[in-house]
Amino acid sequence: MADADTVTIRSTTDPTDGTAACLLTWGPIEALLTPAKTLDTARDLMAAAAHAESDIAFLAMCREQLRLDEQTAGQMLLDIRSRRPAPPTPAALRIHAVAGYKTGRPYVHIARGSQAASLDPDDARQMAVQWTQAATAAQIDVRLRYALGEWDRFTPDEIDRLFLTVQRLGR
Repeated sequence: MADADTVTIRSTTDPTDGTAACLLTWGPIEALLTPAKTLDTARDLMAAAAHAESDIAFLAMCREQLRLDEQTAGQMLLDIRSRRPAPPTPAALRIHAVAGYKTGRPYVHIARGSQAASLDPDDARQMAVQWTQAATAAQIDVRLRYALGEWDRFTPDEIDRLFLTVQRLGR
């Protein structure tokens, strides 16, 4: 399991039915996710990164060009955010774009259960790439496991060992 500050996602299979799955580990949290839920999370990470950056640009314009006070600019930003469409499906993490008015820096806050972290937009995008890769790998791995099993040259234990070895190489 990963340390408390590290969020990891990797491809696996659901032990109950052998379908494609992704394993999320973050401190004490361990969750088995579908590839679809993993891709939904990647989508929301990308969107939050873009929103955080555009929110900062909007606040800078309010402050520097329009000379608005913090309260007025903040209320306008809340109005803009309320007009953004909600994601069509829920993600595996709570994800929020944050614009630091005083710091002028964008952030993406993520949380699940008792775990929480703040990422800069580039780190959120990199996390989204990793989640997309894990979801894709999970779907490919299930097909490959099936094909190797049909080939009758490997036992199920040998196939499991092969996948464990490949996963270790990827870390």
